[in-house]
Amino acid sequence: MLKLSKVCKTFNEGTINEKRALIDIDLELDEGDFVTVIGGNGAGKSTLLNLIAGVHDVDSGSIVLDGTDITNQKEHMRAKFLGRVFQDPMMGTAASMEIEENLAIARRRGQKRSLRWGITHEEKFHYSERLKSLDLGLETRMHSKVGLLSGGQRQALTLLMATLKKPRLLLLDEHTAALDPKTAQKVLALTEEIVGRDALTTFMVTHNMRDAIRYGNRLIMMNEGRIIYDVRGEEKRTLQVSDLLKKFETMDAEGAVNDRILLGLKVE
Repeated sequence: MLKLSKVCKTFNEGTINEKRALIDIDLELDEGDFVTVIGGNGAGKSTLLNLIAGVHDVDSGSIVLDGTDITNQKEHMRAKFLGRVFQDPMMGTAASMEIEENLAIARRRGQKRSLRWGITHEEKFHYSERLKSLDLGLETRMHSKVGLLSGGQRQALTLLMATLKKPRLLLLDEHTAALDPKTAQKVLALTEEIVGRDALTTFMVTHNMRDAIRYGNRLIMMNEGRIIYDVRGEEKRTLQVSDLLKKFETMDAEGAVNDRILLGLKVE
């Protein structure tokens, strides 16, 4: 479904602030893969996701999605077949528009616009049924402005919008990092349910080792712009947080301690 070959990206090249964000990345995702991506700050996780989404251009290498070379496609062109949920709950929705209006925009992703009646009765029923699946009571608030929702409600709505029209690839950029722990687990449970139900190929960046282990069928660890660990199947199912911590400690003892703090783990 997704193939990256020798992808490189350097920011501020030739300056004192030069940063080699990605170095010769080779990565293949099979259809239906749910891949979690873990790594410390500056490891290249979000840069990799942004290159796939078209936010940044690659310096070299290629990106092929479902047999189509999208390396040089602009971000708005890729949006036709990518679903994305951002870390900030304020992104991904139009705050001044109603819930049903946001859903209607998501449903029409990649389609030509016309002067037909905006939202049909059939659509409203469909949106109501999908909102019920979130179990947040939003199906009774379809005319509410999205800006009035809580962060968790808004992130759940964004997730629904990103998957309302089945994307070829779902990109999740630390989409629960800004939520409280209880709400974050609710959104992650919804994520797992939607991904499993629709068999979505999914790429989820996270800072949380427990979530990286618990969710998905494959885990990738990044460090200093490279993929240093790629595990799936039975090996992933038996993986423990302590195993990932050992990987971090092997790379850089001081960096591993910093990551423990970020994850809220006890530093011995």
